[in-house]
Amino acid sequence: MLHLVATVPTWIRSLADLLEVDTAKLTGSLVAVLLIWLLCYLGMRVVSLVARRIEAAVDDGDDATLNEREQRRHTISELLRSVGRVVFFLMGLLLTLNSFIDIRPLLAGAGILGLAVSFGAQSLVKDVLAGFFFVVEGQFAVGDVIEASGHSGVVERMTLRMVVLRDLHGAVHMIPNGQIAVISNLTRTWSRAVMDVAVAYGTDLDRALAVLVDEAGQLAADPTWASRLDGPPEAVGVQSLADGGATLRVLLRTQPGQHWAVEREFRRRIKNRLDLEGIESPFTHRTLHLRMEEPPGPLVGGDRGAAGLPGPRVTSGRDAILPPEPPA
Repeated sequence: MLHLVATVPTWIRSLADLLEVDTAKLTGSLVAVLLIWLLCYLGMRVVSLVARRIEAAVDDGDDATLNEREQRRHTISELLRSVGRVVFFLMGLLLTLNSFIDIRPLLAGAGILGLAVSFGAQSLVKDVLAGFFFVVEGQFAVGDVIEASGHSGVVERMTLRMVVLRDLHGAVHMIPNGQIAVISNLTRTWSRAVMDVAVAYGTDLDRALAVLVDEAGQLAADPTWASRLDGPPEAVGVQSLADGGATLRVLLRTQPGQHWAVEREFRRRIKNRLDLEGIESPFTHRTLHLRMEEPPGPLVGGDRGAAGLPGPRVTSGRDAILPPEPPA
């Protein structure tokens, strides 16, 4: 022990003198703290390694898209990392305090303090419980496109407290889990491209619908787009009759999240095809009815009024209209 004290650095002896504690005891406490945080760091690394193994177990090698299993495993791994960091940090903090002081009275007081704080932290508890059920029930995962609390976007990150969404314009929305009442998942299992094409009333609707179905079939046969579709196209028929023309509807079932790209490509193709086939798009028609009437006024001419014929209107000044001369 004397040899250990003799090799203690000077700053530790100065610190022991300042705190009025035994140098050997302080040295042992510092060594224990170092070992505690080293073990906590190793624990965090183990948790991170387990999370990576979970992700690698379902990785299909395609980094461009994530299937449902990959999304769920990625979500669980992210939550595992965040929970592991919190747990090991709190554990290291408590063990560090216990190396210098007796924390049992603190833990007893913390129970009473925790009860008081719990009343003010009800929203936090609500967020954590909601986040737990989001993960267990698999309502959505990282990479999904969802609508929640008036916002929509791609789920970039999930924790037990909040969900991070990035919308189409790049804005990031951080929504507490407890505030999410209704979730609309736009990319779960499969998606659908709803294509409404309007044509003029003078168009042969059967021919126009056949053109749409044929163009949808060519899109499905294209190797570039075939992998994005999930089944043959479905021709619904005449969807509505509006003022300008008739609306035809075709449905294209796609892979999750691919319906937006399929809709844009199909619109481009169908516009070119309709122009080639000479099928006109509708435009607003407006019919004007003009009714010519003489302005009302006292009639002169006697028999003309009796006969039901419009008589001249009497005005004043130079614009006065005189009755016509009787025939000779």
